[in-house]
Amino acid sequence: MESLLLLGEILMINLVLSGDNAMVIAMASKNLPEQHRKLAVWWGAAGAVVLRCLLTFAAVLLLKIPYIEAGGGILLLWIAFKLLLEEEEDIRVEESSTVWKSVRTILLADFIMSLDNVLAIAGVAKGDLALIVIGIALSIPIVVWGSGIIVGWLHRFPVLIYIGAYILAYTAGDMLLQDAKFGAVISFLLPSFHSMLPLLLGIIVVISGLFKRGTLSAK
Repeated sequence: MESLLLLGEILMINLVLSGDNAMVIAMASKNLPEQHRKLAVWWGAAGAVVLRCLLTFAAVLLLKIPYIEAGGGILLLWIAFKLLLEEEEDIRVEESSTVWKSVRTILLADFIMSLDNVLAIAGVAKGDLALIVIGIALSIPIVVWGSGIIVGWLHRFPVLIYIGAYILAYTAGDMLLQDAKFGAVISFLLPSFHSMLPLLLGIIVVISGLFKRGTLSAK
């Protein structure tokens, strides 16, 4: 049951954080004929799965080094805030005319924009390589094939973004506590409340997002 819950978290994280990736995939292959477009998307999806698995395995190993996991948690917390507080960026992608150029563009974009996904998955999975592989293998094809649908979902159902941001912030707090050195410092400074840190960070991020978006709506 716990594994299914973690797998659900991995899928949700990829769904929320892959909106930009989905746009890149759609834009990179839109000038290709229908048959070639499908081929580019298939190869791009397969390459993205392998690439992200390798990057996440590397992250899992690095996060075992003292203070690295705490640093990753702080970075992930920043990503959670950024997801809710920043305006959408204008994505510019070179429109490709061949299958290989499209695949190359998709892989390069996924590599550049995968830091948030990789950190989050490594933090949630807690070193369970099977969960990492299954989660990435399931989520990337969903993102690739449903690229247009996912972008629409994120605009129509903002609650998905809040859920994703909460999971990221909660995972960031958990990473801070799990760090061998930094976790001990937190336990010493907050002996009674350190175990509630992930929950508190998740709530703070969501409230900040609601306040910021409410302020923007009022304007």
